[in-house]
Amino acid sequence: MAWNTEPQAIALCNSGDLVNSGLAVPFDVVYCGQTCYAFAIRYADRAYAYLNRCSHVPMEMDYQPNRFFDMTGHWLICATHGAMYSPQTGQCRTGPCRGGLISIALTEFDGVVHWHTGPHLQPVVF
Repeated sequence: MAWNTEPQAIALCNSGDLVNSGLAVPFDVVYCGQTCYAFAIRYADRAYAYLNRCSHVPMEMDYQPNRFFDMTGHWLICATHGAMYSPQTGQCRTGPCRGGLISIALTEFDGVVHWHTGPHLQPVVF
């Protein structure tokens, strides 16, 4: 299957669905040819998205469905390894990890959050 190489903005959720340090909105993407889970969160009034895989070992990070923030609401935490990541950058701050989370570009306008495709990131086609 040939992918559209032009970047696309794909509607993900309403802006109000993302609450500061609250539940994530999950979505599926194709990353480097492999279907992966991803998530969007809001932190300090801005939306961010990442692949749902720890950089230490590529396992899903949420400790309960769509819960990624630690008890303080300031760090994204891997439930399996305890690695902690900055919600603004995805960079690892502490724990076992290699680098950081894989970021997914988001934009927010007219009350809707959109994620953006790229050369290694495509929508899942059913």
